[in-house]
Amino acid sequence: MEPEDLDLLYRIENDQQLWCLGATNVPYSRYALHEYMANSTGDIYADRQVRLIIENEDHDTVGLVDLTNFDPRHLRAEVGLVIEKPMRRRGYAREAMTLLHLYAKGTLHLHQVFAIVSIHNTATLNLLREIGYEETSRLRQWIYDGETYHDAAVMQIFL
Repeated sequence: MEPEDLDLLYRIENDQQLWCLGATNVPYSRYALHEYMANSTGDIYADRQVRLIIENEDHDTVGLVDLTNFDPRHLRAEVGLVIEKPMRRRGYAREAMTLLHLYAKGTLHLHQVFAIVSIHNTATLNLLREIGYEETSRLRQWIYDGETYHDAAVMQIFL
């Protein structure tokens, strides 16, 4: 991440529609996100996560992809992906995931990457299946959207 990515991070982290997909339910201030960015080493071994900004051919930011819950002993990590709404369905998610897998395998030497996805998020589930992920289990009533609990699929790919 670069300092100019602060606005993107602010928009994504404060998008209440995405909160049910993660572990937060409070807005982040620009200051808090600035401090997060300043203190992030970019080293997955130190931070146990790495966040990468997705840019298009014109170097406009279109989203972010990250590896979290990194486990160096078992060589696995959870993937998170957000493409901003106006940029969706243009192939950015597929390309970002392809590049992420190359990085995860070739540089980080990960054995597997996994995602936990609401069963109602058909666009993401379809993308993951198309690029080689398999649904290996279901987590019952895993995601709470503020009104209802939803099942989630555990999607895995072995690199």
